Amino acid sequence: MVAVVPTFRPNADELNSLVASLEAQGISVLVTDDASPCTSDPALREIESLGVDVVRHSHNRGIARGLNDGLAFTVARGATWLLTVDQDSSLPADYVSALLAATTDRVGVIGAEIISDASGDVRYPTTQSDGHLTTEEVFQTGSLWSVAALTAIGGFDELLGIDAVDAAACLRLRERGFIVALAPGVRLEHRVGAARQVTLLGRTVVATGHSPERRTTMVRNRLRLAPAEFKQSPKHAFRTLRRVGVNAVLGATVEENRWAKTKGTIKGLWPRASR
Repeated sequence: MVAVVPTFRPNADELNSLVASLEAQGISVLVTDDASPCTSDPALREIESLGVDVVRHSHNRGIARGLNDGLAFTVARGATWLLTVDQDSSLPADYVSALLAATTDRVGVIGAEIISDASGDVRYPTTQSDGHLTTEEVFQTGSLWSVAALTAIGGFDELLGIDAVDAAACLRLRERGFIVALAPGVRLEHRVGAARQVTLLGRTVVATGHSPERRTTMVRNRLRLAPAEFKQSPKHAFRTLRRVGVNAVLGATVEENRWAKTKGTIKGLWPRASR
């Protein structure tokens, strides 16, 4: 098995700890850096000096390229599963074995049932399918992807950059008949932006704290996926757009830098010219 850790301005201690935890589980690791500034050189040189494969890009293009670096590395190694992990995630010692235990040939990707960060627990909407706990999409961090399934859909969409990259891959997997699965009871520690929980109309929701620029790409990419999402699962598409709307409202009402975030959201409503 191979794990890919896409980095940007990595913290040396966090990165070293994460890589060590992965290697302790018998996993080969690729670190792929998205054009971090020179201040990150010591952290990347240190991890490379420990024998870890490191790819350094000269231009910033987003996480999808790094994930595809991991897919190519995994194919070259002849491995059948690719674990994708953000640089600020933390995996328990038995994490990967718990995910593997819940896989079958029908699984295109499997993630943790629960994502935990400072704002609290994030849980996916779930259903049961042929003995699997399933959902429509998972965060890419901490998720285990079938290399055959990823190859069949052409990998991750680099035009999306960073936001909704995992959602797009899950959508294409579902379209091809693969299952997006969850490992029951498995928990992943991960920071979701500068997230915090707030109460809106009597319901507890998560204010992500994302920047105005991120809000632009979040809205734009979700709208780009919406037609295919409605065709594949109208319920999930409505749920996704509702979440985007709630996030926009929170950015405009309870977070800092509200006007800039509102403008970022509005900007995302307009399609961007193709590259």
